[in-house]
Order: sequence, then C-alpha cells, then structure tokens
Amino acid sequence: MDLATIIGILLGSAVVGAAIYMGGDFMTFVNIPSVLIVVGGSIAATVLRFQVSTIAPSIVIGGKIAFTSKASNPRETIDEIARLAEIIRKNGPLGLEGVPIDDEFLAKGVQYIADGYEGPFIFESLERERDLRLERLGEGKRFFKSMGDSAPAFGMIGTLVGLVQMLSTMDDPATIGPSMAVALLTTLYGAIIANIVCLPIADKLDSKFKEEEVSLTLAIDGLMQIRDNKSPDVIKEILVSYLPEKQRESLLEEAA
Repeated sequence: MDLATIIGILLGSAVVGAAIYMGGDFMTFVNIPSVLIVVGGSIAATVLRFQVSTIAPSIVIGGKIAFTSKASNPRETIDEIARLAEIIRKNGPLGLEGVPIDDEFLAKGVQYIADGYEGPFIFESLERERDLRLERLGEGKRFFKSMGDSAPAFGMIGTLVGLVQMLSTMDDPATIGPSMAVALLTTLYGAIIANIVCLPIADKLDSKFKEEEVSLTLAIDGLMQIRDNKSPDVIKEILVSYLPEKQRESLLEEAA
C-alpha cells in the first residue's frame, strides 16, 4: 500500500476541512448544484477525450498505482538477474525451470530462455510487452491529467453561471446569497478535486511511467545477457548504468 497517497489526500482534505470548520458552519460549503457542475462537467469533458473502452482500465490503473503500487528497486533486480545467471552457468537453461521469481515480467523472460527460444524472439517479445505496459500507464496518466485540467475549468463555468443568476435577480435580495454560493463554491470544488486528487495521481503515474520504463528496460537487458551466457559479475558491470550514482560503487565492488 502506498501510504504517501493516502496521507497526502487525507492531510490535504483535513487542512481544508479544518479551515472551513474554524471559519463557521461546515454546511455552508456544501452545495449540490456546484458539485453537479464540477464533478459532472469534469467527467463529461474527460469522457469526450477518450474511447469508452479505455476509461475503466485507466481508472483502475490510476487507483492501483496511486494506492497499492510498490516502488521498483533496480538494485534488487540486478541482484536477481545475477542470481539467475549463476544458475544457468551451473545447470544450463533447464536449470531455470521451477526457479521462484516474484517479478512477473522477469519470470516471463526466464521462461523463454528455459524453453530455448532464440535471442531476437525473446528481445522482440519482451520489448512489445514493455511498450504495451507503458502505453496503459500513459493512458491512465492522461485520464487523471484530463480530470485535473477539467475540474478548475468547470469551476470557472459554475462561477459564471452563479454570477449570471445573481445579476439577473438583483431585484430580489433573497436570491443573491444562494447564487453567489454557487459562483464561489464551484471554483473551490474544482480547485480541491484538481489539486488534492487528480493532478497528484497524474504526477504519480508519470513518475511510475519513468520508473517502469527504466525497470523493464533493465530487465530486458539483463535477460539478454543471461541468454548470451554472460557471467554474473560481467552482467553487474553492464547493468550498473541503470543505478543511481550512490549505488554504483558498492555494486562494482561486489562484482570485482
């Protein structure tokens, strides 16, 4: 579970809620027409930008990455690849059969090697798998970015609606307050939805996209080195460029 997302959303909501509570009646900030304009309008504008078949998967991917995704660790991946290389050097490709591997992508590549497929086939298959996975992540990022862009825009539309209602009934003082509430609350709702929920999730998906791209490319590179029967130490030296600067020295010392 990604606690950063949960803490961020709860903390942001708590700060806004506390400010509202200390300033007066909480129910003053609850307005159904404003919610309908911002939420309904944002969903409608976002749906217009996507095919229906991609909407549900994008929401699922966004929720999964934002709330449950575990950060990948390139150092652990390199160590796992080196372990697999050691197995294949001792026992041959068939020695990889039945070896427990947690990473689904890495396990798929290892199975290809154990089955004796040629290098070009393995490389093309894994690259295709990587590109499709990144494409799905990109769709999720675009969906939440679209929601984050649409919410403030519909907040402004709601503000204009409220102002028009207010100005058209200036002769009746009783209608000025509700109309102004719609005008101001739609802007507030749009800003909250965009900046506490949608845009942070879109940014998290963007970070995950870059992280996954590096992680999957590292796995492909390592699997191809295993397929070529390189030694574990040589593989570590080849893959060290995928690591942050601070982790490179310790890995090179182990390889040496």
